[in-house]
Amino acid sequence: MTQRPLPGPGSTDIALSVRTHERAGDRRVDEAWLEKVWSDPGTRTVPLAGTRLPVTDDGDRVRWRTPEGLAGDGLRMFLGMLGDVPHVAVLVEQPVDERRWSGLREVLGTLQEPDLGFMVHATALAEWHASHRFCPRCGGPLRAAGAGHVLVCDRCGRQQFPRSDPAVIMLVTDEEDRALLGRQERWPEGRYSTLAGFVDPGESLEDAVVREVAEETGVEVGEVRYFGNQPWPFPQSLMVGFFARATSTAIRVDQDEISDARWFSRGQVRRETEAGTLVLPGGISISRSLVEAWYGGPLPGSW
Repeated sequence: MTQRPLPGPGSTDIALSVRTHERAGDRRVDEAWLEKVWSDPGTRTVPLAGTRLPVTDDGDRVRWRTPEGLAGDGLRMFLGMLGDVPHVAVLVEQPVDERRWSGLREVLGTLQEPDLGFMVHATALAEWHASHRFCPRCGGPLRAAGAGHVLVCDRCGRQQFPRSDPAVIMLVTDEEDRALLGRQERWPEGRYSTLAGFVDPGESLEDAVVREVAEETGVEVGEVRYFGNQPWPFPQSLMVGFFARATSTAIRVDQDEISDARWFSRGQVRRETEAGTLVLPGGISISRSLVEAWYGGPLPGSW
C-alpha cells in the first residue's frame, strides 16, 4: 500500500494559533503611555476573577468595558492592540456584576475571535500570577512589572517571566497508513485521542515524540515531522504537534497513562465516528487537527 505524504505545517488551520492582536511588548515598560491608556475611555478592559471572565449569555463574546467601570487596585495586564485600540485585563477578587462569568474551558467552543485570542493570553497570565507568589531563588515576595508580564523579587531583584511548558502531541501512522489512537481509563467508553506528553529537560521535541510513543504504547517510530503548535493555557502548556511514522506495530500499553491503544484505518474512523462508537477530541484541540489532517477532511462527533 502506498503511504500518503504526511501533512505539513500550514496544511490545516489550528484553533488558538491564529494571531488575533498585536502584543506591542515595547509598550509594557512605558508607564506614561500605560497611564494614558487607562484614562482613555476608548480603551477596552476586561476583569478576570481568578480565571473567570465576563461573557455574553451565549458565550460567544467577552463583555469588554471602559476603564472607568473598573476602578480599584486590581493588577492591570496590558494585552496589546487591536488596530488602534488598547486592550487590558484586570485581576479582581470577585465578579463585578451579576451576569454570566465563565472559565475559558467552558467557552472554548463558542467564544469568537479576536476575543478568544485575547482570553487565551489573559488566562495564561492570570494562571501564572496565581501560582507565582514568591521568588524561587530566595523566597522573597514578588511584585508585578512590565504591565503584568514580569515579576520582580523585592529581596534579591531576580526577574521571573511567564513560562510555557512544552508538550508534544503526535499522530503515529504505520505502513498501512493506519493511525494510532489511545485512551485513558478514566475517559468515557469510546473516547480516543492522539498520544501526547511533556518534554524532558535537555530533550529535543523529536526525541520526546519517539520516547513518549514507546513509553505509552511500545510502538517504535522513525520519521518525525513537525505539523504545528497550539498554546494551551491550562495552566501553561505549549502543545507542539507532529506526525510520526511507525517502524513497529505491536502495541503494549503502559496501563498508567494509556489503558488502551488501537490502529485505525480511515474507513474505521469514518464508520465508528458516524456510529458514535469512536469519539474524537473537539475541534478546538490540535489533536482534532492532526486526526482530520491525516484523514483528509472533517469528521463527525466530538467530546
